[in-house]
Amino acid sequence: MLVLDALTKDFASRAVDRVSLAFHAGQVHALLGANGAGKSTLCKMIAGMIQPTHGTMQLAGSEFSPKSKRQAQRSGVQIVQQELNVLPTLSLAENLFFSQLPSRLGILKRRAMREHAHQILSEFGLGKLSPDAQASRLGVGQQQMLEIAANTWQQTQVLILDEPTAALSAAESEILFEKIHQWKQDGVAILYISHRLTEVQAIADKISILKDGKLQGTWSRGKLNHRDIVAHMTNQANQTDQTDQTDQTDQTDPPLMIVHQLQAPRRVHGVSFELHPGEILGLAGLVGSGRTELLRALFGADRATGGRLEFPTGQFRPPFASPNQAVRNGVVMISEDRKADGLLLSESVASNIQLPALDLAKFGLWSLYRTNDARKAAQGYRDQLGIRCDSIDQPVGTLSGGNQQKVVLAKWLHRDGQIFLLDEPTRGIDIAARESVYLVIRDLARQRKAILVVSSDLEELTQLCNRIGVMSNGRWLETFDGPSYDPQRIVQAMFAGYA
Repeated sequence: MLVLDALTKDFASRAVDRVSLAFHAGQVHALLGANGAGKSTLCKMIAGMIQPTHGTMQLAGSEFSPKSKRQAQRSGVQIVQQELNVLPTLSLAENLFFSQLPSRLGILKRRAMREHAHQILSEFGLGKLSPDAQASRLGVGQQQMLEIAANTWQQTQVLILDEPTAALSAAESEILFEKIHQWKQDGVAILYISHRLTEVQAIADKISILKDGKLQGTWSRGKLNHRDIVAHMTNQANQTDQTDQTDQTDQTDPPLMIVHQLQAPRRVHGVSFELHPGEILGLAGLVGSGRTELLRALFGADRATGGRLEFPTGQFRPPFASPNQAVRNGVVMISEDRKADGLLLSESVASNIQLPALDLAKFGLWSLYRTNDARKAAQGYRDQLGIRCDSIDQPVGTLSGGNQQKVVLAKWLHRDGQIFLLDEPTRGIDIAARESVYLVIRDLARQRKAILVVSSDLEELTQLCNRIGVMSNGRWLETFDGPSYDPQRIVQAMFAGYA
């Protein structure tokens, strides 16, 4: 179907180095590698978003050299990128058909568009949403499903999926896997990028691994285990096993924060729970269950309409009215959407790391950025988290998605918060980088910090957390104690609120 011959891309350095691969109709071909290995660059060349420096491509036996994404789409090559491209001010239907709106003589046929949109949305688990609803009202997971739907409803020969399940719950991921099976039956060649190895080994017919822009090899299903894959990606045969469990915390310690009957618009209905020092409390649930909305209400990013917070002194107070108020009380948050909420993309790595620690009223926005202590701290977090950048003066917007996520984590570590609210902290991060993030989270717990972490990866929660709470339909339904979890019971609880 699609053949790459010595495909090469040079920027300041060589990003992709003479990669030759064949992707076959009706197969899922997984492309693995650490952040910066060249996966996204390779996919962008196939999708016409950038042009190769050297090398050639053939599609269905004919020369294929798209000069734009639109030209590649006309040839039947579609890409769903890791970073969302949903247009928030448009409706769901308009997002689906933005490139090819149904019309007659230039007049939009809105009834036809809505009917077709409802059919497509239903196939992707979004059938309960109105096609006329504004996309800005969707959570990140729902936006991801909308993005996939918008790029796959047309006739496709080659489909590139870059971290498609990073923001999806287990249920939404299953819907996507069913669609992938259908696309395989239709003869589509699927290029699949993911850092979730269990997922890759379940659905991929072939696995290719890139390292530093070079192809390390291609293997058929079942020929590699997790440790083999990590070794080929990193050249480190003795990786720390991800199944290491977090130390159990002493629940007799007074909580760092008690949440009483928290209420907030859009899916937070009377939520109560405790966070103890040294605890990693996981939060599971379907997309739209209210997990992100809960964290945003706790952080003051969305205004709570009821409830109260209790702290170790016995002090009761209303929920925070703003993020600034939360930060000054030791509560910090990593958002699931790092580009919208977490980073100043045009500013440097150092500036982003230092920003939350500044007293803006006293010092002004930029006055401390070049002090030796601040720069040493930024360099220290770069080394600790393995942030891949030329220097701490490099603009954050030029980093890969995984490295951007590490910068967000570093900036709140620098703020020395006491309570960490982490929303999908490893989304889009490669396996080795996940391990470094897990180590940082566990180290925070050993420092007697309290961590509330939302993740759509249930395996991640069971490995990382002391307890796991389940939200469903805006309510906190059940809490499971570790370290021995029954994933089936947790999944059942996730669906319970929708029965």
